Amino acid sequence: MNIIDLHCDALMKLQEAKGALRFADAKELHTNKKRLLAGQVKVQCFAIFIEPEVKGDQKFQVVLEQIDYFYKEVLGKNPDMVHIKEWSDFDRLKLGQIGAMLTLEGVDAIGNDLAKLHILYQLGVRSVGLTWNQANLAADGAGEPRGGGLTLFGKEIVEFNNEHQILTDVSHLSDKGIWDVIELAKYPIASHSNARALCNHPRNLTDEQARAMFMQGGLIHVVYHPLFIKESGAATIADLVKHIDHLCGLGGVKQIGFGSDFDGITTFVTGLEDASKSQSLINELLKHFKEEAVRGFAYENFLNHRPGTGR
Repeated sequence: MNIIDLHCDALMKLQEAKGALRFADAKELHTNKKRLLAGQVKVQCFAIFIEPEVKGDQKFQVVLEQIDYFYKEVLGKNPDMVHIKEWSDFDRLKLGQIGAMLTLEGVDAIGNDLAKLHILYQLGVRSVGLTWNQANLAADGAGEPRGGGLTLFGKEIVEFNNEHQILTDVSHLSDKGIWDVIELAKYPIASHSNARALCNHPRNLTDEQARAMFMQGGLIHVVYHPLFIKESGAATIADLVKHIDHLCGLGGVKQIGFGSDFDGITTFVTGLEDASKSQSLINELLKHFKEEAVRGFAYENFLNHRPGTGR
């Protein structure tokens, strides 16, 4: 069964390796092409993420370096990897091809300059998360004790996203920031978050937030990181399925998807250690849900709610 994965950090690994890793088959990558094909991942979103210790004047340069690796290593050396730059490109993927879409995890690198975000849009970024865990000029992240929401600049970014049919990602935002995005964004999404009711972590969504996301036509893509699945002990695929079941109970059966966080995690769900194992999640879901619902979680819910579909 085809899968869309809304989040991985392979670009960070490629950039840090400085050309030493091949996207085609590097064993160091959880999301190399060989593993994506084995796991039937039809579309992979590639996050641009800058480590907090990178100095301000270097952040945008690192962003451009990661995009360069996307173009020359992911796309350039693999003709069957197809750039998703327009929302209609999903409909043109052929048998044997894998779609690849750029996303931005935190706007720290643009400072207070919307022109830089426009450059990233022109280069193919189609989903923007305002923060990682810390605060920046746009908003407070989930790890910022102050817990503030969007700044005026953050609201300008959401307006830019709305105008350009860019997804606004609430994963990593503070609670107040999440509510601000739900109120302001035309295309809200949580690219890699779970249910806080089942695992009490600030990176997960409360039931109230999840319901509001669904009411706004937003999507919630569950994340495979054990830290966000279970508060203690090893996490299993069955534990992850419980989050999907819980979110379905909040009205999200047609608005749930997957956001693995592969290449950004060092601990794993048992049986879900890299992209090649993705069908293990599908097989577990088929034990509990009708095939139509599982196809929705895997692929169709995102297609039906992407910008431009009139949702």
